[in-house]
Amino acid sequence: MQEILTLFLLAISLSMDTFSLSLCFGTMNISKIKTILLSSTVGIFHFIMPLLGMTIGNTILKNILVDGKYILLLILSVIGIDMIVSAFKDEEKKLLTSFGAIILFALSVSIDSFSTGIGLNLITQNTLLALLSFTFFSASFTLLGILLGKKLSNKYGKGASIIGGIILIVLGLYFFIN
Repeated sequence: MQEILTLFLLAISLSMDTFSLSLCFGTMNISKIKTILLSSTVGIFHFIMPLLGMTIGNTILKNILVDGKYILLLILSVIGIDMIVSAFKDEEKKLLTSFGAIILFALSVSIDSFSTGIGLNLITQNTLLALLSFTFFSASFTLLGILLGKKLSNKYGKGASIIGGIILIVLGLYFFIN
């Protein structure tokens, strides 16, 4: 029972960043199809990344030449700046809702799952349960974040998009500094 509680708490904690960042996507009023695609993609990445972490282990961490903080700062800043610029345009926002951006978003919010996967065998022997719980919670939190972001956007309009972009940039800087 303690193992299940531990996995539950771990899955929730790994999903918190995707929730906060999904709020920003929600302010863009993305379509239902893209909402489902984004949530599903994040869930799939939260299955694959810890599995890769377990499989590859510490060897890849020793050979990475670029600190992941730089990559995360770059991704979040580009998305944040685009959100702010797009708030002042009436045209459809394509960068953030393109398939490539969805993959980048899913990758950026699942990097912590990769590092968790490295030590997952120390936490549980039930790897499948862990991976499925990571998938379920991350997809659910992404969906909830987008839906809440849409409500904020409908209520506050462009201001919500600008605030969302600023939050992404600040989060990128926060992850970079810490």
